Amino acid sequence: MVAQRQNERYLPGCPFPQGLSVTAAPTWPLADLLVIAAPLAGLRPTLEQIRLEHIHHNAPHTPFLWVCKGLEAGSGLLPHQVVAEVLGNATCGVLTGPSFALEVARGQPTAITLASADSEFAATTAQALHGGNLRVYASDDVTGAEVGGAVKNVLAIATGICDGLGLGHNARAALMTRGLAEITRFGEALGGRRETFTGLTGMGDLILTCTGDLSRNRRVGLLLAEGRALADITRQLGHVAEGVPAAREVARRASELGIDMPITQAVAAVLEGRLAPRAAVERLMARDARAE
Repeated sequence: MVAQRQNERYLPGCPFPQGLSVTAAPTWPLADLLVIAAPLAGLRPTLEQIRLEHIHHNAPHTPFLWVCKGLEAGSGLLPHQVVAEVLGNATCGVLTGPSFALEVARGQPTAITLASADSEFAATTAQALHGGNLRVYASDDVTGAEVGGAVKNVLAIATGICDGLGLGHNARAALMTRGLAEITRFGEALGGRRETFTGLTGMGDLILTCTGDLSRNRRVGLLLAEGRALADITRQLGHVAEGVPAAREVARRASELGIDMPITQAVAAVLEGRLAPRAAVERLMARDARAE
């Protein structure tokens, strides 16, 4: 990347801005703001490294944002809960919403949400990042924003299976609509606000990930519908599809909380090899009729 001035593996054709430098050396004690753009599995190790660096430099924590989505494998924690475990009461927030990285890197119009428990930090940082073709909205509903980003990836796998089996647009619309109901039930149970799930980090991110050709999670579903093994799919993608580990954790937490999430449960069963994709659809369609 230093030599080529771009990330050819993940963002080909998107040269780095003139003022951007690439280094392997930790420089965050000198920064005004950090953006942690690691997959969720890399969040905790990165936070631990930040904690040790600040102890070494005897400096206060630099304000930071993270962009990963999901529930941590094993613990089932949302990203902000991982942050609290490692760094305690830090000035921080999540940057999330309907945003394929390649389109952002190309400078195409994008609207996202910056959510933080510190509403003043959310507002001032959103204003600092806002501009050009990037619109940034501030929110104080961190849980709601993170739940939307986590569960929509699971539903994108379901939509990919639906499309891969050729079930039609009616089925896709039904999955997305009932999927939004699952997001809302789960999010409210964890403390999120209902209105958040009709915004960018809920409905907006769901629409993008379930229908966009750049969606890695939708691609997982399409390949599952072809009968491909999950291990082969993940190797072929070469990217992290956060919906794969999230499905298991969301399904487990929903079960513990007594929350009805049949689509999520079906996706988890398919990913774990307990249910074939078409059988999962048949199981969902066979559910008893009920009021919407």
